[in-house]
Amino acid sequence: MTQLAPSPGPLVETEAQAHLSPTPRLSKANRARPIVKWAGGKTRLLDDLISRLPAQYERYFEPFFGGGALFYALQPDRAYLSDVNYELVLLYRCVRDALPALVAELQHHPYEKEHYYWMRSRDPETLTDVERAARTLYLNRTCFNGLYRVNRRGQFNVPMGRYSNPVICDEAKLQRASDALARAELTHAGFDDTMTAPKSGDFVYFDPPYQPLSKTANFTSYTSGSFNEEDQARLADTVTDLANRGVHCMLSNSDTPLIQSLYKDFRIDIVMAPRLISRKASNRRPVREVIVRTY
Repeated sequence: MTQLAPSPGPLVETEAQAHLSPTPRLSKANRARPIVKWAGGKTRLLDDLISRLPAQYERYFEPFFGGGALFYALQPDRAYLSDVNYELVLLYRCVRDALPALVAELQHHPYEKEHYYWMRSRDPETLTDVERAARTLYLNRTCFNGLYRVNRRGQFNVPMGRYSNPVICDEAKLQRASDALARAELTHAGFDDTMTAPKSGDFVYFDPPYQPLSKTANFTSYTSGSFNEEDQARLADTVTDLANRGVHCMLSNSDTPLIQSLYKDFRIDIVMAPRLISRKASNRRPVREVIVRTY
C-alpha cells in the first residue's frame, strides 16, 4: 500500500534567501494554479492582493491554505502552508511527494454517477494515502459546483455535478503545482497551532472561512466543525499579536459590521469580488469584501 513519508521539518533558511521580493516569479501563462475548486478561491482577486503585498518579506505563511491561489502566483522560496482540512493537506502532500502514483490512481476514476456515489461513500480511513488523495480530487472535480462540504460526522455529502466532460486529471497543472509545493512545508493544523512561528519581517496571508453575509450564505463547513463569530474574534486577536511582533499580515473577509469592528485599528480596503458558488446563477453577483493590512 502506498503511504507517504512523514512531512519534512522546517525548511533550511540561509541569509541569502532573506528579504524575498513579493513579485510573482513567473508570468501569468506559466504560473502554477489551484488544482481544486474551492469556495472563496482568490484567483479572480489576485491583482488586488498582489498590489497590496508588503514591499519585502522573508518567509511566507498561509494558515488557511484552501485553493492556494496567492501562493501559486508568488511561489515563494520559503513557504509554510497549513489547513485544518486533513483531506486537502493530504492531497497537496501527494501532489508534492507522490505525483506519478497519484496520476496513475486517477486514471481509475470515470465520470459516472454510480462510480461517483460509490467513491463518496468510501471511508477515507480504509484507503492508502494516494487512494485517499485521488478520492478527494475526483470528488472535487465532479461534485456540484466544486463545493467542499461535510456533515457533522465529517462525511462529504455534496451531490454529483452536471458536467459534459470534466477534467479529472490535468497532469500538466498537477506537475506545476508539485514543482511549487516542493519548496513548501505542509501542515495539518488550525491557525492557533501555527502562528507562534512567524517572526518580524515574515508575511502571513489569512483567508479564513468568511463571516456569512446572511444566515443562509454560510460556506464554513469545510470540516466537521464550523468557523463562528468567536473564531473570527480569536483570529483578529492573533492578527493583532502578530502585528505587534513585527509580522506583516494581510487578511481577506466579508465586508460585515463584525469584521469592520474587529479590524478597525488596521488598514481596510473594500474590493468587489465575484461570487462563484451559488445554487442560482442569478445570485452570483459581485459582493463587497475587505482586504485588511497591518502594514
